[in-house]
Amino acid sequence: MTRRAIPLLAALVVATAPAFAASKPASKTSGPAKAEAPLSVEALLTQAHAASTKGDTELAVRLAQSAIVADPARPTSYVALGDIYAEAGQPEYARSFYDAALGIDPAQPAALKAISALGSHTSTTANAAR
Repeated sequence: MTRRAIPLLAALVVATAPAFAASKPASKTSGPAKAEAPLSVEALLTQAHAASTKGDTELAVRLAQSAIVADPARPTSYVALGDIYAEAGQPEYARSFYDAALGIDPAQPAALKAISALGSHTSTTANAAR
């Protein structure tokens, strides 16, 4: 029974996918609706930076995460997400994404600089607390 259930489920998903992927209804004055092209990683990171600048951290995080999903081998996306978390006052999250960028490219200059800045900020904060 299990052997039949998976192909049946797969067939059901394939058959219903077009219904769920239907695009927006066409306007009355235009022809059929055109599918929008997916955003490039650069566009996602640009929008993430703009959202972060406007103070919309949640949107910035989602856009940077989308850039990582779109191209997980690009270290600059991880650095961008780390920068957003660093600006939001979450250095642990920031460091984890800088480390991920360095895992892809150990010489990634922006990640190295950002980790150095986090380290100096942490030691300054620790000294101020004493």
